[in-house]
Amino acid sequence: MVKVFRYRVKSLNGLLNRQSRAVNLVWNFCNDTQKFALKWHKRWPSGFDLNKLTTGTSKELALHAGTINAVCEQYARSRTQKKRPLRYRGKKSLGWVPFKGRDLKREGNAFRFHGNTFRVFYSRPLPEGKIKDGSCFAQDARGRWFLNIVLEVADVPARAPVRGVGIDLGLKDFATLSTGQKIANRRYYRVLEAKLGVAQRAHKGRQVTAIHAKIANQRTDFLHKEALKLVRQFDYIAVGNVNASGLAKTHMAKSVLDAGWSSFRNMLRHKAIEHGAWFEEVDESMSTQVCSTCGCTSGPKGVADLGIRDWVCRECGSRHDRDQNSALNILLRSGHRTPVVGIPVL
Repeated sequence: MVKVFRYRVKSLNGLLNRQSRAVNLVWNFCNDTQKFALKWHKRWPSGFDLNKLTTGTSKELALHAGTINAVCEQYARSRTQKKRPLRYRGKKSLGWVPFKGRDLKREGNAFRFHGNTFRVFYSRPLPEGKIKDGSCFAQDARGRWFLNIVLEVADVPARAPVRGVGIDLGLKDFATLSTGQKIANRRYYRVLEAKLGVAQRAHKGRQVTAIHAKIANQRTDFLHKEALKLVRQFDYIAVGNVNASGLAKTHMAKSVLDAGWSSFRNMLRHKAIEHGAWFEEVDESMSTQVCSTCGCTSGPKGVADLGIRDWVCRECGSRHDRDQNSALNILLRSGHRTPVVGIPVL
């Protein structure tokens, strides 16, 4: 299993700034080479081809040879995914210095790379394991440098799916569980929206960046903690595949983006693998309309009946909370129902 460990760098930030500018030169050279190939109808240069073209530039650019190779290979992968030349990296691009896993050495709580010792805030211990390619130094929007280490660790055996839960993601409540528990929506952007607007109108760039970073950090911390609680509490997790990107194009865009549904699902998936739990995304279409007790379609219909939060099934008389009923249907549609959940009436 592959896991990423992230540490904030204490020392040699100036050196990383210089190296990131050299990395930008390598990236832009790869982009120019790609455009030249397109212009003259040549085949796309692979990562191996780009490595050959940049051979011998390590000393001139003051970069480790492994870093130059890593940049070329990452460019080739990204270009293949996009199927076109990529954007150039310039002054506004966040710093990035990739390297090969074999080039990073441990020195106690510090790390040795390219003849330099980088001290970090050792926030959590780094387990033993092979450091893999894809590790890098990366800069955030506030100019702080972080060391991201991709480590190969032992796999965790999968747990038996004894206790499962369905999760319905929403805006009134961030998430409603099939057990009836509801997770409140903290609305971090909405809380600081007025303060952010004042700073933007006053053209206070640093304050705007700091507020955006605070919002992102608070949201990420909240999502990590809630995802970890669920993975530790339940063996099997089914979550609805709500279309966040589609809803982000409607009048609910701010609220949808503030909730961070896609990030939450990704965290659940990764933490489930890490802790041996089961995770599945389930089609949630009509999950609010179908009665989770008898299976008839008599519930409120989507956005048109969004104000209806409780309803009674006209067939079996069961009373439902709108979001909990949807969460129960999501769990029932999943592929790993537990014996406790059972099978709904057809």
